[in-house]
Amino acid sequence: MKKEGLVEAVMKAASLPTKKAAQQAVDAVFSTIIRALGRGEEVGVTGFGAFKTAKTKARMGINPKTGERIQIKASVKPKFRAGKELKDAVKK
Repeated sequence: MKKEGLVEAVMKAASLPTKKAAQQAVDAVFSTIIRALGRGEEVGVTGFGAFKTAKTKARMGINPKTGERIQIKASVKPKFRAGKELKDAVKK
């Protein structure tokens, strides 16, 4: 399912009058999660999962094409941990 399909599903599930209203709702959820992660906060949705950030340390790596050793910078990456309800739904 792509975003367009998600918008249509939200419109039907929430009995929203228009696709535009559903699009705004979906966009609001995603932008809220993005802003919270940008501030370093964790976003947890009971049963669904948790979004958080994880810091990685600088380290040495190897360029697979050339075999040359390279320095990989430290960074912050988004992470998602699935909740029980989501895990159980996927098992079926």
